[in-house]
Parts: sequence; C-alpha cells; structure tokens
Amino acid sequence: MHKSPEPQQNHLLAALSAEIQRRLFPHLELVQLPLGKVLYESGDALRYVYFPTDCIVSLLYMMENGASAEISVVGNDGIIGVTLFMGGQSTLSRGIIQSAGHAYRLSGQQFMDEFNRHGELLLLMLRLYPSPDHTNGSDGSVQSSSLN
Repeated sequence: MHKSPEPQQNHLLAALSAEIQRRLFPHLELVQLPLGKVLYESGDALRYVYFPTDCIVSLLYMMENGASAEISVVGNDGIIGVTLFMGGQSTLSRGIIQSAGHAYRLSGQQFMDEFNRHGELLLLMLRLYPSPDHTNGSDGSVQSSSLN
C-alpha cells in the first residue's frame, strides 16, 4: 500500500513549531502534481502557496517572443508562491511540474493570516527571502538550505 507524503517532508513545514503546525496543518491540502502540470502562468493571481514534498517545480521566466528561461527549481526544501508575502498578488514566472509527485497546498489567505501574526512564519520567511536582491532568482519561490 502506498503511503501519502507527510507535511513534514517539506523542510519549511518541518521547521515550524508545533504550535504553528497545529494552526496550519488542518488547512493544508495534499495535491498530486503530474509531470508537466502548470501551477500558474506569468501574471496569474496567486491563490495558493505550495509546499513540495516529493515533486520538483521549475519556475520559468517567459519572454515576449515565447521563449523561456528557467530561473529556479524548487523541491521539498522550499515553497512556491512567496510573492504573496512580498506584497504581490500575481507572479512574473510560470510554475511547471518538472518531476511528478505531491505538494501540500495552503490558501494564500491562510498563509498571509499566519504571516501577519508577526511571529515565527514571518521571521522564517524573511530570513530565507530577505529582499528581491537576495532571492534564488525568482519572484515565486524560496529554498530552505539554511534551515538545517
């Protein structure tokens, strides 16, 4: 029997305190993400943040001529959709599944409610994503290699 991924397989979710996990985990939705699925297009409104557990998401910058350039790859060490906490409601990149698997999805509103408590989630995200000048090359993701 195949076991579903646990939220803690995502390093960001695992790094949260038990208190925040108790608040957020009931609102997480496990989603299956097949190879090639587009999570969002450039300019789309962000309704969710995604915490990959066993999939890989590629973020692409779309050029006017239709060409694209990969700007970030996010796995279980990151989050997709941090543009929300940086003040944006839409993204400048396309998010596409590079390796099939699962992610936990959280509504943007729920994420922002917790972020706006000015607590642990805010500090964690600001530590990992301090400013647009210090990103991993994207407006939509952050990777947590500094968590461990």
